[in-house]
Amino acid sequence: MTSRNRILVNWLVIVCATVYLMIVVGGITRLTQSGLSMVDWQPVMGVMPPLGDADWQDAFEAYQQYPEYQKLNQGMSLEAFKSIFYWEYGHRLLGRILGVIFLVPFAILLAMGRIERRWVPRLWLVFALGGIQGLAGWYMVKSGLVDVPEVSHYRLALHLLLALCIMVYLLWLIFDIGGLAKQRVRISEHFPQLVVMLAALLMLQIIVGAFAAGLKAGHGFNTYPLMQGQWLADAALMMTPSWMNFVENGVMIQFIHRWLGAVLVVTVLWLAFWAMRLGALVKPGLSLLAITLVQFILGVLTLIFYVPVVLGSLHQLLGTLMVLVTTYLLYLTRPAAQRV
Repeated sequence: MTSRNRILVNWLVIVCATVYLMIVVGGITRLTQSGLSMVDWQPVMGVMPPLGDADWQDAFEAYQQYPEYQKLNQGMSLEAFKSIFYWEYGHRLLGRILGVIFLVPFAILLAMGRIERRWVPRLWLVFALGGIQGLAGWYMVKSGLVDVPEVSHYRLALHLLLALCIMVYLLWLIFDIGGLAKQRVRISEHFPQLVVMLAALLMLQIIVGAFAAGLKAGHGFNTYPLMQGQWLADAALMMTPSWMNFVENGVMIQFIHRWLGAVLVVTVLWLAFWAMRLGALVKPGLSLLAITLVQFILGVLTLIFYVPVVLGSLHQLLGTLMVLVTTYLLYLTRPAAQRV
């Protein structure tokens, strides 16, 4: 790896790590019910938080005009408001810091000619995706500022998926620039297919998990493996038409999420066993298995204990780590001609 590529890789690793942190902080913001505490979007002027009593009172009065305060938090104190405000403010501030961490070095390296021409369009794409993600975040928040004080679970899923796509794209770019393609493993053609299947299952599970979070599906039927004495609770099928249960019914969403998690455990176990049998990619395979097992246990505990912030945050943190390790496996098992 050339020295200028090493600089690019080190910089992008920092950017990718910040995106990871952004996802974790976003999860905490959701779990602490803080996401609707800032009721406007000021990309430039919103850098500074309220600085004095008058500013805090203005922010609190603005919050009081919206459904979350009027329907859920009537009588909330100013101090309690500050506690939720700071999580949302921190999430937005981290987004701005992320923009600076990416754009300033990018502009400097570009002006100095330290970036190979082939990487430039892909770096501009990262920048464009970051801008779209910012808009998607506000698009999500807006859904909770009208009538019902809950963000749309569809928009929440979109916001999370965009963040993960940016992180995965950055990681893939790091691998390309860092020359990891030379370490590609030539292995049985069915093993790469298994990795692709795992990635698809993981993506589906993330979407279902986002739906569960948006619908607060984890706040009911807090037993495992049965749902209050039933494998599938009657309430999971109460919507008509029946297909609505799979996208709008929190009980059905929870059922799918808990058993899709079990399918993922079996799939990763199969992958790790196969890797050991073939004698290739054993370390990432076993690492993914360990992460997945802990993630599954965390998911069960999160459900049983009514979604506490600490367990819920760890659950999202490890889920994101699963995405990173799966991306690594995808990269090393995909034919070079199909890399982007």
